[in-house]
Amino acid sequence: MVTNLVDEAGVLKIGEVAIESGLPVKTIRYYDEIGLLTPTVERSRSSHYRLFKPEVLNRLAFIKRAQSLGLSLNEIQQILDIHDQGQLPCGEVKQHLEVKVVEIAEQIEALKTLKSELQGILSGWQESPPQNLIERSICPNLQAVESRMYSRSQLG
Repeated sequence: MVTNLVDEAGVLKIGEVAIESGLPVKTIRYYDEIGLLTPTVERSRSSHYRLFKPEVLNRLAFIKRAQSLGLSLNEIQQILDIHDQGQLPCGEVKQHLEVKVVEIAEQIEALKTLKSELQGILSGWQESPPQNLIERSICPNLQAVESRMYSRSQLG
């Protein structure tokens, strides 16, 4: 939390920032508390309310866009720290986005594997499984596949 005290001229109150940014007040407070808005927020002299420099809107737009691309608040903080030191953080952004592309490719492969497994279960689905399977399982269609897979792994 920043302790600079300012006059209220030329700054935005949190409600105005919420309207302009499209973000809830609670979210803006949270971002301030974790330090994402540090250089753009100060406190009023009289009431100690949060007052925001107009640049906060650009910062919030960046945060929203970065989150929409899958970046975490920690990653965004790293990028903003570089910016706040007067450097262009595009190289850092690129590195984070390249990692996201790899992670998404891995997730796609995992989802393809899961889809294949689900299709295999559904292709062998029995509406009326044998009684011996009903007696020893909760859902024979699901657990029979599991049992077969377990049996195969024991053989190999």
